[in-house]
Amino acid sequence: MNIRKATQADYDQIWEIFSEVIKTGDTYVFDPNTPKADLSKHWLADYMQTFVAEEGGKVVGSYIIKPNQIDLGNHIANAGYMIHPNAQGKGIGKLLCEHSIEFARESGYHAIQFNIVVCTNKGAVKLWEKFGFKIIGTTPKGFRHQELGMVDTFIMYLEL
Repeated sequence: MNIRKATQADYDQIWEIFSEVIKTGDTYVFDPNTPKADLSKHWLADYMQTFVAEEGGKVVGSYIIKPNQIDLGNHIANAGYMIHPNAQGKGIGKLLCEHSIEFARESGYHAIQFNIVVCTNKGAVKLWEKFGFKIIGTTPKGFRHQELGMVDTFIMYLEL
C-alpha cells in the first residue's frame, strides 16, 4: 500500500470514492447529489492537503487534512477519510489515520479535531478511539441521516 499526495491525475478515482461514500447519506454532510465539479472545493481545495492510498495502481482511499479554523485557530488540524466501498475492511482507514497523525505532527499541528462524526458510524468512532481520539462533545440531532432521520454527532479530539 502506497500513501502519497494526490495529484490532478487522481481526480476521477477520488471522485469515484467520494461519490460512492456520500451517496448513502449516512456518514458525511455532503449532499448525496453533489456534482463532480464540486469535488475540487470539497476534497482538493488549495487550503487542504489531499492524500491517496494506492494499491496495485488503483486509488482505494483518500484523506484530507487542513486547519480546523483560520488564523488563531489554525494550530489544530481537521481531517476526513474515505475508503472505496469495495476496499473497506482491509485496514486502509487505519493506515490513513496513522499517516495523517504523523503528517499533522510533522506539519506543526498541536491536535486533530473531527467536528462531526455521526454517532451511528460505529466503525469510525471505534477506530478513532483506538488511536486515542476522545469524544469531547455531542451535538444533539446534528446530522440528517438518510435512513434514520436526525441522529447525534460527536466532536472528537486528539492532542498531538
